[in-house]
Amino acid sequence: MEKIVVLTGAGISAESGIATFRDANGLWEGHDMYAVASPEGWHRDRELVLEFYNQRRRQLNTVEPNAAHYYLRELEDRYKVTIITQNVDDLHERAGSSHVIHLHGELRKARSEADETLVYDWTGDIVLGQKAADGAQLRPHIVWFGEAVPLMEEAIKETITVDIMLIIGTSMQVYPAASLIDHVRPTAPIYVIDPNATKLPGYTNAHIIRKKATEGVIDLGL
Repeated sequence: MEKIVVLTGAGISAESGIATFRDANGLWEGHDMYAVASPEGWHRDRELVLEFYNQRRRQLNTVEPNAAHYYLRELEDRYKVTIITQNVDDLHERAGSSHVIHLHGELRKARSEADETLVYDWTGDIVLGQKAADGAQLRPHIVWFGEAVPLMEEAIKETITVDIMLIIGTSMQVYPAASLIDHVRPTAPIYVIDPNATKLPGYTNAHIIRKKATEGVIDLGL
């Protein structure tokens, strides 16, 4: 059974109604990115950060996976599939995908601010004063700017053994996730699905599909 690795970004979830975090003026729904997504922002105003992600979590409770999410689940009937996502939602899991690596964390989890290994499933709000087992404040289980990406090594290991690489709904401008393509074997085909996708210089096996995720997956023929 051939192995497919899928790198997904905000574009695939946008079609389910989840607003993409970063807009043209560098704000995340009216907030400076570093105010709500950095250790400095967290230490400056924990309540602001908690409420920002509480709102994101509430929104996530109102949306459903779309046809592209379900297509990736169906690929598991024919291929060995690993999804590496930059998204913090759980739409891949809710569509039934069984092997998902969340590079940037998960919105429906919380963790200790002192011990990143103390992680809890979390579907409601996180409020100031809620503690982890070590007595530290709970924080969103999100990888913020300036923090290490702990699952990057696992993602690289998956990518170097791939037979087919799919890139869906991402600008390939966010690192280190964008560097995963450098670990794909030269003979492995790469398919990029995104309305704003550009050519990948130096990748002779790259195929560009300039469509939204739900439309582009139909053209794959896998």
